[in-house]
Amino acid sequence: MIRIGLVGCGRISEKHISAIIDLKGDCELVAVCERDKERAKSAIALTGAEWYGELEEMLARPDIDVISLCTPSGLHAPQGTLAAQHGKHVITEKPMALDLESADRLIAACEANDTRLFVVKQVRLTPTLQYLRRAIDKGRFGKIYSIFVNVLWQRPQSYYDAEPWRGTWAQDGGAFMNQASHFVDLLSWFGGEVETVTALTATLGRSIEAEDSGVAVMRFKNGIIGSINVSMLTYPKNLETTITVLGEKGTVKAGGASIGRFEKWEFQDYDDDDRIIYESNLEPPAPHASGHYLYYKNVIDVLGGCAEPKTDGHEGRHSVALIRSIYESATSGKPVSFSAK
Repeated sequence: MIRIGLVGCGRISEKHISAIIDLKGDCELVAVCERDKERAKSAIALTGAEWYGELEEMLARPDIDVISLCTPSGLHAPQGTLAAQHGKHVITEKPMALDLESADRLIAACEANDTRLFVVKQVRLTPTLQYLRRAIDKGRFGKIYSIFVNVLWQRPQSYYDAEPWRGTWAQDGGAFMNQASHFVDLLSWFGGEVETVTALTATLGRSIEAEDSGVAVMRFKNGIIGSINVSMLTYPKNLETTITVLGEKGTVKAGGASIGRFEKWEFQDYDDDDRIIYESNLEPPAPHASGHYLYYKNVIDVLGGCAEPKTDGHEGRHSVALIRSIYESATSGKPVSFSAK
């Protein structure tokens, strides 16, 4: 039985709590840390977890195995580092840090204290994206030419005003670092090693420090050209989240709610996956679990010694490095040679 302490009771914490409850028998939530006790009431009622107002007080509990971080992005690295120093494994929401120095400190703390670091990238576990990744791994596209991602969402000013940290450089970052972080990750997960990044960002419609809009173009070392368009200004609500892969022998576009449906799936050569996808009307059968459930299941398996992490600290750091390169290019107005070091 893995005993978990959760830090931060904002809206993303609900997915973590749900996953932990669904995995009862393998793990349990024994503590929550949230300075505003009112925000912790639901978690306490659902799980019977003990409430703490201060993180260090919770970390002093010797029976907690894992700390799960659902706090503002700027707190992930320092809180994770502190947890590792107390001998706890760390699960952190994306991004794991807002800069590479903080990411490196967190990785080093986990390695020095022999604790595991898990960076949540549950979007990779979406059925459509699993099938798409499998098609790439099988070489079904032949040579891949381009990968395009669109994240056209709506975040009104009231969303940013609801929490003082949102849209700030110190605690949040902008549309790329926060809302589109998973999709920057997908672009490189499908495309491979990035060679150069060219980007434009702007704050066009929201009163925040960071960007609400942007475009990034990546050239990959294998010759693929990738791009990602991001906006938090779509009227009146989220318009699309899509990813399109164009290759010499195949075209795939995934979209719909939470990228859960294929809008296009066509290849030159037949594969049994084609039958599954077309028989399900382009919506591949979903596992009877959410992405967070599957992610926590992987954590349990890793700590049980029977699996490797889906995404660890080094993969989480890669995403941070890529987003920092986007910001560097947007600030300098020039292409940036990417290095994950």
